[in-house]
Amino acid sequence: MKAESSPLVSVLTPVYNNGDHLAECIESVLAQTYANWDYTIVDNCSTDDSFAVAQRYAVKDPRIRVLRNNQFLKIIPNHNHTIRQISPESKYCKFVFGDDWIFPRCLEQMVAAAEAYPSVGLVCCYAMDGRQVLWTGLPYPSQFIPGREMARKKLLGEPFVFGTPTSQLIRADLARKRLAFFNESNLHADAEVCLDLLQECDFSFVHEILGFSRPPETGQSSSFAKEFDSYTLGNLVIFIKYGKACLSDDEYQQGLHHRLSDYYRKLAKNVLRLRSSDFWEYHKSTLAAFNQEIRQPLLVKYVLRELLWLMRHPVAGATDNLSWWRREFGRIH
Repeated sequence: MKAESSPLVSVLTPVYNNGDHLAECIESVLAQTYANWDYTIVDNCSTDDSFAVAQRYAVKDPRIRVLRNNQFLKIIPNHNHTIRQISPESKYCKFVFGDDWIFPRCLEQMVAAAEAYPSVGLVCCYAMDGRQVLWTGLPYPSQFIPGREMARKKLLGEPFVFGTPTSQLIRADLARKRLAFFNESNLHADAEVCLDLLQECDFSFVHEILGFSRPPETGQSSSFAKEFDSYTLGNLVIFIKYGKACLSDDEYQQGLHHRLSDYYRKLAKNVLRLRSSDFWEYHKSTLAAFNQEIRQPLLVKYVLRELLWLMRHPVAGATDNLSWWRREFGRIH
């Protein structure tokens, strides 16, 4: 696609200590078959050579600019700061995380999908982690689906098609109109914003592997998510926020019951693990941001169920909880 006849794409890379992989990420943008892009790399006070690596490329290519934060930002605020750097002339914007990369035809194929349907504001694709294909697409060969219907499918638990921001292309006007593109109260704001976008735009999927994402367990946000059991919490609050708008009353009630059961079962386990005040403050503050709170009667119910299970399976229960108890007692003493 010729640059002079194609829409501008603002490519964005938020960086924090990605020096080992950043050159590969930048090279993948430079290798795109699609020519009309600009590229902003935002270094979040890295302590490795990430900033120097980015600067070396910016010196060679005027389409690349490098910014460095004056102070360290948490992951979601930094993503919001990064997306605010998109060019005012861009029609689309695309994240490529600093430890990920994209295949050469990524921008070409994703822009073509978006341009085929003017109402589309979110385009996704397959990615891989070097071992397997990630995410799940629409049934082949379908490419387009109305936004509300896609949101409904997600809330009903159908296969996950959104992936991560590295496997997404977003219409830039939808980003500009949101003061905070990502909800900073939700660690899983990347999934939440997809549902938010689909309330006012349609969805397209490219049936090609166009991105590479490193295994999630290597990331800092994933470590926090596992430590604080945030995945179930994120699913619950996102469902509560969008469920009534996208589902029938019966679908909403059934889905809410399932997610509450799953969430309080995990909370009960953490009560018995004697988790620290940081754990409980995280859950309380996240729920409060969605006008929710921990339902004490429901928590007591699931704690009693968990205690009964432990009485019936003392060895398995002790094995499951021993490392948590050691850590919490070690922290206290």
